[in-house]
Amino acid sequence: MRARIEDVAAAAGVSMKTVSRVFNREPNVREDTRHKVEEAARQLHYRPNSSARSLAGRRSYLISLLYDNPSSNYVMEIIEGVLAACEQAHYGLTLRPVDFGRRGHVESVEGLVNQYRPDGLVLTPPLTDDLPLLRRLRELDVRYAGISAKRNNARIGATLDERAAVADMMAHVVALGHRRIAHITGHRSHGARAWRLAGYLDGLNQAGIEPDPALVIEGEFSFESGIAGARRLLDLDDPPTAIFGANDDTACGVLYEAAARGLAVPEQLSVFGFDDTPMSRQVWPSLSTIRQPSREMGRIAARQLLDEITGHGVGSIVKVPYQLQIRHSTGPRRQR
Repeated sequence: MRARIEDVAAAAGVSMKTVSRVFNREPNVREDTRHKVEEAARQLHYRPNSSARSLAGRRSYLISLLYDNPSSNYVMEIIEGVLAACEQAHYGLTLRPVDFGRRGHVESVEGLVNQYRPDGLVLTPPLTDDLPLLRRLRELDVRYAGISAKRNNARIGATLDERAAVADMMAHVVALGHRRIAHITGHRSHGARAWRLAGYLDGLNQAGIEPDPALVIEGEFSFESGIAGARRLLDLDDPPTAIFGANDDTACGVLYEAAARGLAVPEQLSVFGFDDTPMSRQVWPSLSTIRQPSREMGRIAARQLLDEITGHGVGSIVKVPYQLQIRHSTGPRRQR
């Protein structure tokens, strides 16, 4: 039989009201009491009944994660982080892909809100910078947290200094002797595109290298755009010796095209990306990249949102650190 709240209360030696207060994360519960209740629930495999909780209060005990991103690796990392925060708070999680480029996407999100009544939303790029959507959410008085929001479009969430991160990686590649460094950008609708392009240009400027417009190719944060961009760059009369893909998917597309041409990486071409998704460690040569702790950013954004929903604090934007991950796909420039 499924364990009931009465069973948890009896096992922990507390009242049912105390158990309810623990699972609703109400304040003024002693830490040892909270621990006893949580341990009893774990031993009994008890899960709060979300329907009963929502009927007893004014919450749905649901968070919705909205995404539109070509990188499934990135999205999965975010999902795992948000889910961890929801499980800790005994909240449910719904997932909803939103086609940012499709007409009527704002109305589709409004339909989601009306149908499921989530207590809040977690938005991923490019939805974090979708001004019509954000305006409508404010009109509906729907709380939301943003991940990697640009232009101060979110008051709650998680972010990272992508511009500084790329400039630091550029300094590393320049130190390896590279002067012709190309960049395959992200999609124009993503705020990350602007910051990563700016970091690329900062890196060139700090090294005293004049930017060459021929070395900047439009991409879409996808494996396919990495292949297409690499083809254009490697067909130049004076091709680059290093290519920066705006994310790991793009950079892996560059690795694919280099292998197809018989180019040795990094001996003949250095390649680096951004995000440090699992893919970056699974390909060969392993990809030099910038670690954006996507899973942790998802967890932090959801935690900030849940704290505000439950009255445990005022949510804020949390800046997370980045790390350069130097692996086998970058090396010293060789003379042609």
